Amino acid sequence: MRYTLVFLSSAVLSVSGQSIYDVFTTTWDRSSLFTYKNLSPNPINFQSGVAAGDAVINITPGTVYQTMDGFGATLTDSSAQLMYNLKNAANQNYWDLLGYLFDITDGKQSAGFSALRIPIGASDFSPSAYSWDDTSGDTSLSQFSLNSVPSYVWNVLADIKSIQPSIKLYVLPWSPPGWMKDSGSMKGGSLKSQYLSTYANYLLKAVQAFNSKGYSVYALSLQNEPLNSNPTYPTAYLTSANEATIGQTLRGLLNNNGYSSVKLIGYEHNWDNTTYPIDVMSKAGSSFAGASFHCYAGSVGAQSTFHNAYPNAEVHFTECSGTNGSDWWGDIKWDMDNLVIGATQNWARTVMTWALALDSAGNPKLPGTNSCSGAGCRGVVTISNNSWTVNQEFYALAQGSRAILPKDAGGPWGQRIASSVSGNLSWALRVNAFVTKRKSSTDWLRYSIVVLNWDDNSSGTWNPQPVKATINFKGVTAAYTFPVGVTTLWWYGAP
Repeated sequence: MRYTLVFLSSAVLSVSGQSIYDVFTTTWDRSSLFTYKNLSPNPINFQSGVAAGDAVINITPGTVYQTMDGFGATLTDSSAQLMYNLKNAANQNYWDLLGYLFDITDGKQSAGFSALRIPIGASDFSPSAYSWDDTSGDTSLSQFSLNSVPSYVWNVLADIKSIQPSIKLYVLPWSPPGWMKDSGSMKGGSLKSQYLSTYANYLLKAVQAFNSKGYSVYALSLQNEPLNSNPTYPTAYLTSANEATIGQTLRGLLNNNGYSSVKLIGYEHNWDNTTYPIDVMSKAGSSFAGASFHCYAGSVGAQSTFHNAYPNAEVHFTECSGTNGSDWWGDIKWDMDNLVIGATQNWARTVMTWALALDSAGNPKLPGTNSCSGAGCRGVVTISNNSWTVNQEFYALAQGSRAILPKDAGGPWGQRIASSVSGNLSWALRVNAFVTKRKSSTDWLRYSIVVLNWDDNSSGTWNPQPVKATINFKGVTAAYTFPVGVTTLWWYGAP
């Protein structure tokens, strides 16, 4: 059952002082699953003279980092197909799902996903390998068309936008049209050098096509995983030099056609290679807003390596997939440590996972692909038998998302602020902190923390222990005991 929560207004809080009323919790034993609790009439107050806890969370609100774009996942053809089928078979279930995923309204128990990644053409989770211009040699792109896109993609996207009109769309191809490549196929191979300009125009047309459907593109990547050439599904090898050249041409095309606000994002591949995105920026930094990363190799600190090389460039995290049959709590810990907390602490403005929805076997996939082999990839949502369930990726993303959503309709998004943990149990907590500004300069700001307590064993023996912590903020302190799991809580403070 979905219901509306009553979050206390800043007007009330300005009278009672800085107090914690609102808490979302997901615990290791699943006794709480993105569960909201309002602490009224007994909030936790910030005050003087509170003894330090076993872990001390220190918030430094004056040190402000990146503005968040949000959390989300990828609307593949397969995800859209499953969701559309659910819409036809169990309409109320479908709309309940969309609301639970995408509603950003303050006062709703929903994840409020605000970023959505969409393929241009086919991916490994499509019914067939198609591009948006499969006419060989069509360098004028006169045959560019959306006719190959399954209609259910646009249907589901329209419904998502009706729930979340401000959703940020990140679009990108898994492959250029096959005739532009040395393989002659969407599957594997490299883009031929004579088609660099043609490909830039192809991507411009893709942005125009989204616009013709009523969707503004927020960000555009030139190629998904440009160091991956796999002959079983749409992929393409693209050198950093060619990506830079295409980006320079495309930036001019976008600017000259009224799309100067569309961000170009480079790289879009794993943490194990920072040379590629740094090279793109060195060759075409004025054309690219930044770079995006995936989780399948390397470690999250690579994002800071890139940031340190180009401090003014944006960092995005755009893909990581769960695996069917893996450990639920282990996945939550990894996702929080590396993505929801880790990626954002390493400068990511977005945190997105792979497929938004799949069935219980990790299907449907492109026929013949070896992608997501073995147990199969897991969607954020599993859709089966006209019903849906959310998976561990949902809970991790939702706990992070709730911390950065606007307090006011149409208002500012959260910004990461400095935080640290000290005390004898400092190792037990992973913490990220945010501030969300307000439309009115006189309204109190919302401060949020996302906390992972992973103190679940002692000397190798399973022994989950809550952590008694204190939160230091602007000279006053609040005490809170964090259960083993993930906790998101917030309070308000004077501007």
